[in-house]
Amino acid sequence: MAVWIQAQQLQGDALHQMQSLYGQHFPIEVRHYLAQWIEGQLWDSVELENPQDELKAKRLLDSLVQELQRKAEHQVGEDGFLLKIKLGHYASQLKSTYDRCPLELVRCIKHILHSEQRLVQEANNAVGSGGGGGTMDSLSQRHQQINQTFEELRVSTQETENELRKLQHNQEYFIIQYQENLRIQAQLSSLSAVPAEERTQRETSLQAKRATVEAWLTREANTLQKYRLDLAEKHQKTLSQLRKQQTLILDEELIQWKRRQQLAGNGGPTEGGLDVLQSWCEKLADLIWQNRQQIRRAEHLTQQLPLPGPMEELLTKLNSDITDIISALVTSTFIIEKQPPQVLKTQTKFAATVRLLVGGKLNVHMNPPQVKAVIVSEQQAKALLKNESTRNDSSGEILNNNCVMEYHRTTGTLSAHFRNMSLKRIKRSDRRGAESVTEEKFTVMFESQFSVGGNELVFHVKGRVPFVVPDKVLWPQLCEALDMKYKAEMHSARGLCDDNLVFLAQKAFSSASINQEDYRNMTMSWAQFNRESLPGRNFTFWQWFDGVMELMKKHLKPHWNDGAILGFVNKQQAQDMLMSKPNGTFLLRFSDSEIGGITIAWVAENPNKRLVWNLMPYTTKDFSIRSLADRISDLNHLMFLYPDRPKDEVFSKYYTPPLSKAVDGYVKPQIKQVVPEYPSSGNPTYMDQAPSPSVAHPINFAIFPPIDPMMDADGEFDLEDTMDVARHVEELLRRPMANQWDGQQS
Repeated sequence: MAVWIQAQQLQGDALHQMQSLYGQHFPIEVRHYLAQWIEGQLWDSVELENPQDELKAKRLLDSLVQELQRKAEHQVGEDGFLLKIKLGHYASQLKSTYDRCPLELVRCIKHILHSEQRLVQEANNAVGSGGGGGTMDSLSQRHQQINQTFEELRVSTQETENELRKLQHNQEYFIIQYQENLRIQAQLSSLSAVPAEERTQRETSLQAKRATVEAWLTREANTLQKYRLDLAEKHQKTLSQLRKQQTLILDEELIQWKRRQQLAGNGGPTEGGLDVLQSWCEKLADLIWQNRQQIRRAEHLTQQLPLPGPMEELLTKLNSDITDIISALVTSTFIIEKQPPQVLKTQTKFAATVRLLVGGKLNVHMNPPQVKAVIVSEQQAKALLKNESTRNDSSGEILNNNCVMEYHRTTGTLSAHFRNMSLKRIKRSDRRGAESVTEEKFTVMFESQFSVGGNELVFHVKGRVPFVVPDKVLWPQLCEALDMKYKAEMHSARGLCDDNLVFLAQKAFSSASINQEDYRNMTMSWAQFNRESLPGRNFTFWQWFDGVMELMKKHLKPHWNDGAILGFVNKQQAQDMLMSKPNGTFLLRFSDSEIGGITIAWVAENPNKRLVWNLMPYTTKDFSIRSLADRISDLNHLMFLYPDRPKDEVFSKYYTPPLSKAVDGYVKPQIKQVVPEYPSSGNPTYMDQAPSPSVAHPINFAIFPPIDPMMDADGEFDLEDTMDVARHVEELLRRPMANQWDGQQS
């Protein structure tokens, strides 16, 4: 209800905009009397393009109608009688309007709520900057500048409209006087039939009158020509301002939205709604069309009354310029609102939505256009971008690739929702060099044809400018992208810190420098990123990083968000960090040698010296058998998570609960991790595996036979043999065992 309370305080144009959101499709009284209920519903949880969400929308509609009916029933007294009738009528009206299309109700209410929030925010920013003495952020300043320019354009367009009407009125009077002059000349010509005495008198009078009219016509012709030139000059100024405003909106604001949309595909924040952009584009369309109509009327006036001078050429130039402006507006505002997936597979459904931001203002929706989706290769797309012809229109076949744009009156949007497209086949080019099949790029291109002004102007439009991809990027730019992607995958605000990024730079560039500034001006190419293997490895930088993300998001996300995993630490760094800590201190770091691997490094004393030990890396396969927390719980020589946190304090909330007692004579087996004791004098034995006090288990079978420890040259334990033993034990425990359970038969 907080938004509605603030919305009622709006003033001036903002209040008018807020009021214009309502009408028969959704009465403002419903918003007022159900404000708290409306703002408490999860409207954004309904995906408008998903038909499966229609049931969810239907429940919201039914709840809204019930709330209105309940509100009506509670109205009492003389004052409440009319309101009771009105609210009941609204309940019936909304039910009949949206019962067959409940998603449209959700679309309507989402549009209203988002618009109100925007208007309230803009009003608060304006108050904060003016009355409070604070400074607005750059975004608010830019938006205020755009709105102020629109007001200036509205005023100048109204001025030229007034000037045009004045010119039309003066020209009409001029034509009347011109016709009067012709009438006088005709009268003079007819005097030959009049007697001489009368002819002389009338001729003198008519000639004097003609001289007066002709003098006025001469002066007025000059005045009209000046009016026309002044009007053309004002139109030139207005067009120049329109062009600047359009450039600001299309080449900055819309391009930024598209950039945010690109980044959202890489884990960046959502690109934001299009309501503000659409309102600006619609204002542009209104103003451009008004000025175009004015210029055409001025042309008509010039044709009605040709006068010597450059007006005809000026108006032709103005008409051409404003047609270019409106052409740029229409073609640039045909956008892909919901992008298809970045990776397409054949025989798999995918969706996309395209939208024309000015569709409701130029009457495009009166003759709904059809949009077609085709898939083209990188080479074909670049040729089309240069208006070069290509032998084939597409590089594959998409099923369900035609869709008619729909106009949603409640939101004023004209869009086409492709819900069930499917890539049937794809034609690939010959391999080029070392490029793999996954590096060959294609794009889904949307095209349509719009007619504006009753087929007066026709535009053939194509969605997106494809494949603007740099050959290489600066390392800080790549860091920003990696951090964004990592946080998105982890669903966490904890991203990659400076130390993490230095670690990645060392890996990417095979460098030993720990100074972040040393990498600031370094660049990374695509080949370095995901084509060339890292030195001494059989995988690329991206394969390693992507493996880390896959492991983390599937199994270790909570531990990363808890700060329990350092991760981006190499073996030497881990040793330096642990050697100064008490025995049993451990940390978790990502494996350098294995994709999607994480290892435990810990410090411990042996009879000869103090060492840092590294467990063989765990992978997704290991954690599908037993979780990280349980594995750490199993290893009692791990006591403190680096730097000094008791392990149970960090991990106990993730431990698997103790096993239940035997049921029907069966004991459920359990898998526990063990690690062989470090090398020492005599035969090696297993470490004590008594359970940690906080996670004691009711049954613990000491049945692991002693074997030789399995360690690599770097002191890493191989757990494969240990896991084989555990699986063998599990199998033994599943077999029937006679005379083991007080005479019970298994």
